[in-house]
Amino acid sequence: IDLFTSYINDPLLDKVKGDDVVIVPLKYDMIKRINKTGRINIVLKSDMLIESTDVPGIMKPLQIARKSIIACVSDFAAKGIRPYACLISIGIPRRYSKKNIISLATGFTLASKEYKVHILGGDTNESKELTIDCNMMGITTLPDSKIPSRKGAKVGDLIVTSGKFGYTSSGLKIILSHLSAEKNFRTKSISSVTFPKPQVEFGFELAKYFSSSIDSSDGLSSSLYELAQKSKVDFLINKIPTPKNLTHFAKLNSINTDDLLFFGGEEYETIATVPRLDFKKLIKEAGKHRIKVYHIGEVIRGSGNVFYELKGIQKLIKNQGFVHFAK
Repeated sequence: IDLFTSYINDPLLDKVKGDDVVIVPLKYDMIKRINKTGRINIVLKSDMLIESTDVPGIMKPLQIARKSIIACVSDFAAKGIRPYACLISIGIPRRYSKKNIISLATGFTLASKEYKVHILGGDTNESKELTIDCNMMGITTLPDSKIPSRKGAKVGDLIVTSGKFGYTSSGLKIILSHLSAEKNFRTKSISSVTFPKPQVEFGFELAKYFSSSIDSSDGLSSSLYELAQKSKVDFLINKIPTPKNLTHFAKLNSINTDDLLFFGGEEYETIATVPRLDFKKLIKEAGKHRIKVYHIGEVIRGSGNVFYELKGIQKLIKNQGFVHFAK
């Protein structure tokens, strides 16, 4: 623990280091807003990363640690809530060297600075494989009704997302199956796996217009189905933002392009539905913050299915989530 904390540079950690519990101070401006609204919501999220199922072999300890925090941040962003602090518990194999432990601590610090999340402590233990459990906390004065859930999509709503799909699934296939790829596409695809950069401002700034939302880390198909089924509607997808050379990569390796788009995972994009009347407001707000918005479809009557329309032909997409590495 001392080795970790010595490499995690966080002023709040210095105040609580070595104590039995963590006391989280609320900033004065937050307290003022709470007094005006008369309420506060504490938002919590836990995400566990296990080396054998979540980590490709080429990833370095720094990248693994950083990604464990990003997984939580991405979920917060999808709900429009900025995370404030986290506790990190780590199971470390005996084979891990001091250098690797320092690299993990450096990765945690890097992510905490990137996304302005305080690391307030946690726990360490020995384990057979690297295991990281990140418990994150955010604070908001928004009422429950203003925080988008997974079940608020309505018929007529438009479906939007924060980024392109296909890089991560391609990257995993390049890493795990040693597939061929054009140099630039290969670099971007692998980087999307080892050093993801979620578009968190998309959610932080635009969530007030969402009727429902979800982070796409379980895959595009699975995430769309989750929103559609919880909302008891169907989704009709007619355009998916894709990397420039995805089709070429798919043809080169005899892979179905739709499989790369729909059944990948860990893209860490936000998928949301927006009432049609609010769409222009969302686009205007996005423009103020230089945020890219991709309109990919609309919500239609139904009972929880997802359809993909291409060249006027609709087909039902399988509800298939991201398959982890270990079997």
